[in-house]
Amino acid sequence: MAEGQGWWRTDDVARLLRVDVSTVRRWRTASPPLGPPFVRLSDRVVLYSGSDVVQWLAEHRVDPGQSAV
Repeated sequence: MAEGQGWWRTDDVARLLRVDVSTVRRWRTASPPLGPPFVRLSDRVVLYSGSDVVQWLAEHRVDPGQSAV
């Protein structure tokens, strides 16, 4: 799994984010959905664009130096 490349499964995203797979599933089923954007191909197949995941991470980055302003 190269960061920012291709399509990732739920377990790939969980491994990258260092969270349990159930956390990624819970984000997806929340109302409204949380976490990175995803594509549901069927009830059992969900994919995440690597570039979407990387962008989502960047959007949720907290820079403590910026918060002090």
